[in-house]
Amino acid sequence: MPFVSEMPDIRAENPVMALVLGNTMLSTIPGLSGAGPSPEKTLLTPILDAELVATGAISSMPIKPNTPTGCPTPATITRSMTTLTGISPLFINAGLASPPTVPCMDVYGRPGGDPRSADAVPDAHELYRKGGMIGRFLSRYSDLLVLGECVPGGTTTALIVLRALGYSASVSSSYARNPIALKESVCREAIGRIDAAGVSDPLDIIRMAGDPMMPVAAGIADTYEGRILLAGGTQMLAVAAALEAIGGRPPHIATTVYVRDDPSAGFPRTLQEIGTTAYYLDPGFSGIGHAGLARYCIGEVKEGMGAGGAMLLAHLMGFSPDEITRTIIEFVSGYT
Repeated sequence: MPFVSEMPDIRAENPVMALVLGNTMLSTIPGLSGAGPSPEKTLLTPILDAELVATGAISSMPIKPNTPTGCPTPATITRSMTTLTGISPLFINAGLASPPTVPCMDVYGRPGGDPRSADAVPDAHELYRKGGMIGRFLSRYSDLLVLGECVPGGTTTALIVLRALGYSASVSSSYARNPIALKESVCREAIGRIDAAGVSDPLDIIRMAGDPMMPVAAGIADTYEGRILLAGGTQMLAVAAALEAIGGRPPHIATTVYVRDDPSAGFPRTLQEIGTTAYYLDPGFSGIGHAGLARYCIGEVKEGMGAGGAMLLAHLMGFSPDEITRTIIEFVSGYT
């Protein structure tokens, strides 16, 4: 397969990348999220990933940016691309459980709650409005926005929101073996609350069962005046679906082939149902001689922290697939 499934017709003089950070308490359910060394520590992952992307190292904790099996996290890919392109991402705190360790634009949201028992994002409408303010602000300074996210447990909130919006969706996972039964159990309980409340408005669905990244990203995408790419997998499908339900035009998505090829997720089908398209990046990790990166090809991690979009942005800026892959290898080899 080529490095990118289809080269987008995008020319940008002032591209920018923004990464929306948030938490959902669903990530603390044992077995639900692999985005951290333990369920409780998944709450720290967005902060540590932002630290890695911003500075090139995790300095606030004595850990390496690998999963327990030795697979480099998606933040290592994003960091490699920011180094290659010279673009410093804007971090946006949508609702973190702990204070970030790098400078962030803050919308003063709260971590998402457990949608099985109470509204997950009570201030969803306000976060959407604040996201819109950021979208208008970024429109003044850029003509291309690559918008990524980091929310451990967010594929489960995405599943709930997509189902509540009427899609027969399934979603991906950071685990090589998707904990489908556990996600479906959580989803059924949350959908039961939504159905009992008779809620159909997309922002109210996010209020009841989403995570804080969703309304912020949707607000940004809805008001941004230049070209925009949603950088992520099934979590960005939920953002695109919410935008479509609100009445906006769902943006194109940039993600990896590892999300597209996940048989448990059905990403292309849901993408088509929403009415948008995706650009799939294939960095060829299976044949580069790095055992950790090769784990992406068996379904581990797959995507996150805007990794697919970061690679596409580098390619749009004129860097070759070989340069992109070599930069990733050099960075991850430097700490292993």
